[in-house]
Amino acid sequence: MDKNMTDLARRNFMSKAVAAAGLTVIPGVMLYEVQARPADQAATNKVRWGMLIDTNKCEDGCNDCVTACQTENGWGSGSNNEQKSSDKQKAQWIRKVKLTDKQTGHVQSLPLMCQHCETAPCVDVCPTGASMKRADGIVLVDKHTCIGCRYCMMACPYKARSFIHEDMHDQEVHAPRGKGTVESCTMCVHRVDKDGTPACVEACTKADKKAMMFGDLNDPSSAISIRLKEFGGEQIRADLGLNTGVRYQGL
Repeated sequence: MDKNMTDLARRNFMSKAVAAAGLTVIPGVMLYEVQARPADQAATNKVRWGMLIDTNKCEDGCNDCVTACQTENGWGSGSNNEQKSSDKQKAQWIRKVKLTDKQTGHVQSLPLMCQHCETAPCVDVCPTGASMKRADGIVLVDKHTCIGCRYCMMACPYKARSFIHEDMHDQEVHAPRGKGTVESCTMCVHRVDKDGTPACVEACTKADKKAMMFGDLNDPSSAISIRLKEFGGEQIRADLGLNTGVRYQGL
């Protein structure tokens, strides 16, 4: 088969695959591309959105950030979509994990979600471009072009992505979900583009825990940048050189 025939066959395959993925979307719900920015303004690399999490203030047993994310985006055990799902199939946009120092026995609790990497492995391996990174650093999944291959799930070192096995119902308009597609934390782009704060950070602040901070990492005068300059911050798996948008203190 010559090159032209190969390219044509590849395009036909991708078109059919994308169409098949689109058929899994429930009637009445349009899976539009998550723009995550004002309609008349393009995302810019002058901004780099990020989070800072202080594990010293993150209490073991507190799930305010997880609950807020589930409520805001319509996923998890409390949603209509997943009440009957098996534990292995439930989505996890954000989860609490425990870190134990084997030498001292010290235990820390911290939230883990998509780390919104500058050099995102999920984006690198995606064959359709569905996994993408905006100019401002937010990593997203375009449900129109996701074919459910799950390469991104295998590439993510943080296990931050979930695959939807079942039909979705009663979805949030700003967080469309479709059977046969992959999803993960969006850093609440629908809020961010309206000068808002991610639901997890807002919930933590309202509970007066103040373990989570959100802001522009490129702005030296932002609260998050000032805090990082003064106290520093660590990346999970910094050895991978991904330059994550989520940083931690107290690790």
